[in-house]
Amino acid sequence: VQLQASGGGLVQAGGSLRLSCAASGRTFSRGPRTMVWFRQAPGKEREFVTAIRDGNAYYVDAVKGRFTISRDNVKNTVYLQMNSLKPEDTAVYYCAGSSTVILSALRDAGSYHNWGQGTLVTVSS
Repeated sequence: VQLQASGGGLVQAGGSLRLSCAASGRTFSRGPRTMVWFRQAPGKEREFVTAIRDGNAYYVDAVKGRFTISRDNVKNTVYLQMNSLKPEDTAVYYCAGSSTVILSALRDAGSYHNWGQGTLVTVSS
């Protein structure tokens, strides 16, 4: 499965963006089982943002109540709806997928080998 992220841009604090991660190369509904979004701010390590797996969503505390992950198997796309954006959300956002990651390793970037190219989100204050 090839993944391509899009939807990033420049937005003012308090605004919203929706990121998309389009999959191609195989029927999406057959995998990957787990799809995730990570982000990487300048000078920082890539960090877990959210995951969707078997219909369940997982979020880092910093985005709970503001971000929503969803998956459309018909469109072969995973979405990240980001509301109430803050300057600290500024980062390159990456999507990734895995059919083998175990639940306890969901938030570990090293668990994923199939990454999209990233899309830049900039939130101005």
